[in-house]
Amino acid sequence: MPRTASAAKQARASLRRHERNQLARTQLRSIVKRFLTTLQSGKKDDAQALYPKVASSLDKAVKHGLLHRNAADRRKSRFASRLKATT
Repeated sequence: MPRTASAAKQARASLRRHERNQLARTQLRSIVKRFLTTLQSGKKDDAQALYPKVASSLDKAVKHGLLHRNAADRRKSRFASRLKATT
């Protein structure tokens, strides 16, 4: 239990941030999974349509501090390579 009012307020704020970050991570994982399953099923046109949304979601995750900039860039690069390699 927090000992002071400011510590209690900080604990409540921490819980709010945690919930918001969990929601954002879940949405990011969902769109990435949708992209990868579309790619694996061989639907290149659908995957090409999803790629900009995936890249945008990764960039937003960086902006909000959920991912490191280099990690997002690495993922975008690998997704683009996999999309290009699909025939």
